[in-house]
Amino acid sequence: MADMPTVAEQLRTAREARQLSVIEVAEITKIRTDHIRALEEGNFDVFVAPVYIRGFTRTYATLLKLNVPEIIQALTAELGQTEKFAEPPPLSKEGKGALDFMMLQLSKVDWRKGAVVLGAAALIGILVLAIWLWRRQRNADPSAGLPPAVYQPARRPAGETLPLPTPTPRR
Repeated sequence: MADMPTVAEQLRTAREARQLSVIEVAEITKIRTDHIRALEEGNFDVFVAPVYIRGFTRTYATLLKLNVPEIIQALTAELGQTEKFAEPPPLSKEGKGALDFMMLQLSKVDWRKGAVVLGAAALIGILVLAIWLWRRQRNADPSAGLPPAVYQPARRPAGETLPLPTPTPRR
């Protein structure tokens, strides 16, 4: 039984069979040309994490119409033989504080839905504030800020009263 070709060989052979250049593949998949070349050479040390290798390989294999689950399974086996990607990175909780927790929660937010919810909450808040201010103004005592008043009767000099009309004689 012949050895099965590596993932890198399968990708390169399929690309050449479709008569695509590395640049054309890069334009279609939006994967950088150096990453495509690294995948075709089996040079996984270029990548920071295996998640990038798997994602780029999945995209590339889909473009070439290869059996994606089979390719990913073979890739996982190949990555297990490398020193850098043999084991997944440790999931330690050291150094994770409140900021990390908040950033994780914010990364899960669907911002389109969040913007709608935030806008609705702001609108409701403005409406509640307007109703509260209107009721407060309507129920306010208009004399609340005035100092206490003392009744003082009007002082009129005696000569300032109007004379009574004199009766006119009857004829």
